Amino acid sequence: MSPPCKRCASTRMLNLYTAQRVSVVGSTLIGGAIGAWRATAIPGPLPLAVTRFPLAKLPAAMMGAVAGGQTGSCMATSLFEHWLPVGSGTPWLCLSCGCTYRDAYPPLAPNA
Repeated sequence: MSPPCKRCASTRMLNLYTAQRVSVVGSTLIGGAIGAWRATAIPGPLPLAVTRFPLAKLPAAMMGAVAGGQTGSCMATSLFEHWLPVGSGTPWLCLSCGCTYRDAYPPLAPNA
């Protein structure tokens, strides 16, 4: 359960680690699709060999997808590195007021 916001006491919070994971996966998929499309797109009319053997473009599409996926993943990771608040603990974003902060881990109970 998310803690209340330290500024406005709202409970509408977003865990930024989860948001980062989702954005990296989404950016990888979108970048891969764009890379595959760019590698296989040919301006102008399609030659006869391409229309009969569409699998001939499969290696180029795979290489474009891998390169595009890596690019999308790197971009999402670098954006989150600059956006996350510094410090230790779980980063939270308040959806009401927009402030970001880290919630310190709860203290460990001493051994009795």
